[in-house]
Amino acid sequence: MTGRNTRRTRREGFTLTEMLIVLAILVMLVALVVPGFLGAQRRADRQNAQAQIGLLRGALERYAMDTRNFPSTEEGLQALISQPGEMESGPGASWDGPYLSTNEIPRDPWGNEYQYVYPPERGSGDFPDIWSFGPDGEDNTEDDITNWGTTAEGDNGDLGPAAEDLDIRVDTEF
Repeated sequence: MTGRNTRRTRREGFTLTEMLIVLAILVMLVALVVPGFLGAQRRADRQNAQAQIGLLRGALERYAMDTRNFPSTEEGLQALISQPGEMESGPGASWDGPYLSTNEIPRDPWGNEYQYVYPPERGSGDFPDIWSFGPDGEDNTEDDITNWGTTAEGDNGDLGPAAEDLDIRVDTEF
């Protein structure tokens, strides 16, 4: 009986080979799972930027309904939060903001400011251009996220041609 007990007590831990096999399995699992998570985060960031551009677009539409025009490039998106100075009197004095629920313009998921131009220089129609530089932080690259459509599917991260259906026409002559 004592011979049997000594055999059991000698085999209390794992061998180096067993540990290496378990470690190799864990490394393979991590190598398969981590890229999927990173890809999901990139997609989530792009979708978040698209959603924020959509929210800014809606706020700009409400602004244009009240003031009969979009903010100029100089006034920028800040006009959605605080009334531009030259609007205090005159025909466009019906600013009824703030048009965003926050006290500051949101930043894109990569920490950059959204870009705004009106009259539009890149998009078609009379709606302002709104875009994010995307993950690389550089303008005019293929990872930019825009509110104007450049491809049939909108596969470059923009809102695609369907967004053009949302354009509003502002008649400034009443």
